[in-house]
Amino acid sequence: MTTRRALKRNRPATASQGASKSAPKGASSLSGRHLDLVRRACGHIDARDGQGVTLASLAETLELSPWHLQRLFKRAMGVSPRDYAEARRSRRFRDELKDGESVAGATYGAGYGSSSRVYEDAQRRLGMTPASYAKGGKGARIAYATVDSVLGRLLVAATARGICFVSLGETDAPLVAALEAEFPEAEVIVRDEDAIAPALDDLLAHLEGKTPHLSLPLDVRATAFQRRVWQELMAIPPSETRSYSEIAAALGLPKGQRAVGRACATNPVAIVVPCHRALRADGNLGGYRWGLERKAALLRREAEIVPE
Repeated sequence: MTTRRALKRNRPATASQGASKSAPKGASSLSGRHLDLVRRACGHIDARDGQGVTLASLAETLELSPWHLQRLFKRAMGVSPRDYAEARRSRRFRDELKDGESVAGATYGAGYGSSSRVYEDAQRRLGMTPASYAKGGKGARIAYATVDSVLGRLLVAATARGICFVSLGETDAPLVAALEAEFPEAEVIVRDEDAIAPALDDLLAHLEGKTPHLSLPLDVRATAFQRRVWQELMAIPPSETRSYSEIAAALGLPKGQRAVGRACATNPVAIVVPCHRALRADGNLGGYRWGLERKAALLRREAEIVPE
C-alpha cells in the first residue's frame, strides 16, 4: 500500500527578533538563526511557566519538525524542551511554597493537577503522548527511510509528530513489509530521506557510540501497561541490563515477567525504546524481534562505551 504521494513537511521558520538571553553553553556552533529559534522556544515555555507545552505544539509554533527542534534545543541548552519545561514548572512550585502557599495550592498553581504528579514529574519520563493515529495506523501519514548501519540495514519511520517505527534487518524489502504490516490502515506510507534524515543521523550516531543517550520524539500507540514497561526500559542506563522479572517487580508486578516480555516484543521503535536491555533471569538473551545476534551486538557495543 506504499504510495509516492508527497508528505507535507515542516519547514524552518525565518529568523525573528530573539530574546535578550545570552547564548547558552554549548551553543557556539549553532547559527544565529538556530540560536534565535531556541531563544524563542525558551520564551514560549517561560511565558507559560512550563505548563501545557508539548514538543509537538512547540514545534508547530516554530514551524519545525519535532526532532529537529529537539536536536537544536538540546545542543544549545544541554536538556530537552520537556526537561526545560519541567524545570520551569518545578521552580514555580518551589517559589509558591516559599511565598507561603500551601502544598496543595502550590501543586495546582504549578499546573500539576494532583500531588502524585509532583512526584511523577520529578523523575525523567518518556516523552510519549497518545498516538496521532488510530488502530492500524488509520489516518497516519508516514515517511520512512533506510540506511546502512553497524547492525545492518536500519529503517526509521515517522509521522509529523515523531518516530513511529524503527527496525533492523539484512535488506530493505522485509523492513518495508514490516512497516506496512504495522500500519495497514495508514493514509500514506512514502519513502522520504530528507524528512527522516535528522532522526537517522541521531540513531546512527547512537549506534556508533557517539551519543550514548537518545532523546527523540515518539508517536506510538500503546496500552497503559506497555507505556509503563517502555518507560522502565528507557530508565535503564546504557551498558546495563535488567531481567524481565526485575522490570516487573519495579512496576509492582512481581509475577508479571511474561507480560513484560510481551510488551518488549511489541515495541515498535527498536533502539529508541531499548528493549534489548531486557534479559531472562538466568542472563540469557531471551528474545528479540530483530534477531538475537543484533541484540547481543547492541549490548556489546553499549558495554564498550566509556561513561561521560
